[in-house]
Amino acid sequence: MDKIQNTLWSLLDGFILKVPTLLLALATLLIGLWLIKFLVRFLNNHLHKGKIDISLTNFLVSILKVILYVLLLVTVASTLGIETTSFVAILGAAGLAVGLALQGSLSNFAGGVLILLFKPFRVGHFISSSNNVDGTVLKIDILYTTLRAKNGTTLYAPNGPLANAVINNVSDNENRMQEYSIGISYQANIDQARKIIIATLQADPLVLKDPQPVVLVASLGDNAVNLTIRSWSANADFWPTYHRNFQLIKEALDQNGIGIPYPQREIHIIPPVTKLPE
Repeated sequence: MDKIQNTLWSLLDGFILKVPTLLLALATLLIGLWLIKFLVRFLNNHLHKGKIDISLTNFLVSILKVILYVLLLVTVASTLGIETTSFVAILGAAGLAVGLALQGSLSNFAGGVLILLFKPFRVGHFISSSNNVDGTVLKIDILYTTLRAKNGTTLYAPNGPLANAVINNVSDNENRMQEYSIGISYQANIDQARKIIIATLQADPLVLKDPQPVVLVASLGDNAVNLTIRSWSANADFWPTYHRNFQLIKEALDQNGIGIPYPQREIHIIPPVTKLPE
């Protein structure tokens, strides 16, 4: 009986000695939880005010919460006198293993963060990239960007390679330049052809007056004088204007007798040399 009482008193004395440590750990836990809520709310509001994409905002807030809760757990354990060195080592090893196993996904995640932060393109933009991805952007997620290709199929492009590629954003500007390449015969009058082409483009109300259409001699080819024609229209009117005016330019040149020659070859036939009779 005395032995049991001594054990209980010993446990009570140990508990009393630990009370300050327990109170300190409890205070650390409560203050830490309050600080985590404050930091999460602050970051959430700041990202929303900065008009950061909602999916990126939610993901960053979730990552921050996990990191802060792990740090709080380690701090509280350390306050209670629990050895945390091995615990931190285990977390580090686990993080390294996960990182090695998910290298591609982490690359895509980093690319998604960069795309959502710097916004080289947005939903609805038509883009083409140096890694042969082109289409209209339907959705931008953390790991993948979804696009609709020209043929109507759906593309899922990993954000890692996409963020590191050269991106041509066709929809980013209000206006867009159309460029045509047409060859006229060497017998045709270049100035006359230029006036006809410019008049055809200026007759189209969708072709902008500023900048004005221009017609330039691009090269003297084997079969034709090659002209480069440039005009501008609103981005939304690009393709209808481009295809319609290509046809109208061809018809206008035909009506004025300016031909677009076919590939030609000149063949010189050398008669055989006949031997004189001896």
